[in-house]
Amino acid sequence: MSMAAIRWISGPVLRATAHGPFFLRECVRVGPQGLLGEVVRIDGDEITVQVYEDTTGLRPGTLIEGERQPLAVRVGPALLGNIFDGLLRPLTGGDTRMKAGFRPAPPARLAFRPARKPGDTVKGGESLGEVAPAAGRALACLVPPDVEGEIVAIAPAGDYEDTHAVATVRTAGGDERGVAMSHAWPVRVPRPVARRLPTKEPLVTGQRILDALFPVALGGKAAIPGGFGTGKTVLLEALAKGCAADVIVYLGCGERGNEMAGVLEELPELVDPRTGRKLMERTVIIANTSNMPVAAREASIYSAITVAEYFRDQGLHVALMADSTSRWAEALREVSGRFGELPGEGGYPAYLSSRLAEFYERAALVETLSGSRGSVTVMGAISPPSGDFSEPVTSHTKRYVRAFWALDVKRAQARFYPAVHPLQSYSEDAAGFAPWWNENGNTQWLELRRRFLTLLDEQSRLERMAKIIGKDALPARQQLTLACADLVNEAFLRQSAFAPKDRVAGPAKQAAMMRLVGRFIELATQAVAAGVAPEALSRLACLRPLARMGEEIGDDEQEKFEAVAAALETEFHALIPAPEARDEAAAAG
Repeated sequence: MSMAAIRWISGPVLRATAHGPFFLRECVRVGPQGLLGEVVRIDGDEITVQVYEDTTGLRPGTLIEGERQPLAVRVGPALLGNIFDGLLRPLTGGDTRMKAGFRPAPPARLAFRPARKPGDTVKGGESLGEVAPAAGRALACLVPPDVEGEIVAIAPAGDYEDTHAVATVRTAGGDERGVAMSHAWPVRVPRPVARRLPTKEPLVTGQRILDALFPVALGGKAAIPGGFGTGKTVLLEALAKGCAADVIVYLGCGERGNEMAGVLEELPELVDPRTGRKLMERTVIIANTSNMPVAAREASIYSAITVAEYFRDQGLHVALMADSTSRWAEALREVSGRFGELPGEGGYPAYLSSRLAEFYERAALVETLSGSRGSVTVMGAISPPSGDFSEPVTSHTKRYVRAFWALDVKRAQARFYPAVHPLQSYSEDAAGFAPWWNENGNTQWLELRRRFLTLLDEQSRLERMAKIIGKDALPARQQLTLACADLVNEAFLRQSAFAPKDRVAGPAKQAAMMRLVGRFIELATQAVAAGVAPEALSRLACLRPLARMGEEIGDDEQEKFEAVAAALETEFHALIPAPEARDEAAAAG
């Protein structure tokens, strides 16, 4: 085992004289407390170490011990329903110092039922049997990706600690490896897959403005930039509660402690609308607040994506919410400065772009090593200073994501939530999801989406004109455009997180609401063309149920949408004069 002695310390960074070989990215233990660190630079017999814990009390001469393996975390079924720090150590009580072997928590007892027998050949990523946690879904006992061979022995059905070997596999080289229900995996190494798959369907988030206008692909990447107070954390929490993923990994990276306290208090009490059980049963929370060691913040996103990949390899669809990548980039900048590296744009290290790419490119829809289909969808919040989207973290992130959900300060100040700006946001995959929407009952989705976005763009232009000459001075058609754009905003895009029926909207409800708003726009356009004044439209009785349908009609109440549609047709039929009457009025005029 290699040893080194500290000769220089600066915060989380130290330099040491090595007595024996070390390799880059090797995990090390520092001092008598065994503080966790990682070798980040080797220069002759000098190593530079990044320490992930508080270095108070260390001094020159303190010994460093090499672990002969990279920084890794232990992943397994017992992660579900628990809360960890950025290095996957438990925050639910007990000893939080990571022990040798990288156990994230004390061993958990899980029920194991074998599905293989001695003599069977297994490959990495395949299942040895079923694991039933104390609560939540049953999962597979996966063979680690780097293990392949013949099963020599396998444990009978029963309860075992998740670190206990339930099978012994003889590899091609003749070595025997014990396989437990959990295993360690290096956080900076992507877990292997059979192949990446093209995605043709969105991840349903339950937020209408995102699903209908700016959808993110299943296994895709989305960025959520926004200034202070625009609702980034609230939106991510809403996505965690309502999206259609099988497993949620929520990462609080460098966020304020009071915000994370709210998340930790609220999420465990929520009921999953899909199963009726606790939402926490399919959630993993990784909390690395701003007062925790800065170097651990840099490692936290790799721990989170590794956990997400493990559940993806189970054949599940995983949503990773990272709040926020700006705090992670700031940690990267601080540690880089202590390394003495030359700063790049905005003071960030020159490798900021490549590190962002490493993180986001681990999101994918894949065929796993076992032949199943799984995905990791990454949604990362960004906190640009002063809301400046041209700053380095935002501009570099835009190169690697396909959905961009820009939060707007003015909409947030107007209490319009989600405060996603429809003219600054985009989705590069949206056009490819039309077949999926057709299968889910919205054959007009692409046309309606285009119409809504066009209306909102025209509204922005006309409002500037109306400020100069007044709204009443605009022609009737332009007044109608403003009225219809307001309806799109208020009836469809605004969504209340406090209304039980409105906090999450499924595809069927979104399709019905889009059709109703689209039909109103169509009939209103016909009415104005027939000579009806725009003011008369604002007096229609159907406007109120149309504007309130999100809060008053649930996903399983399609008959109420049909009733609103019938009232809409009846009132416009009475409002628009028949062709003969229009001809007589024209002749009399």
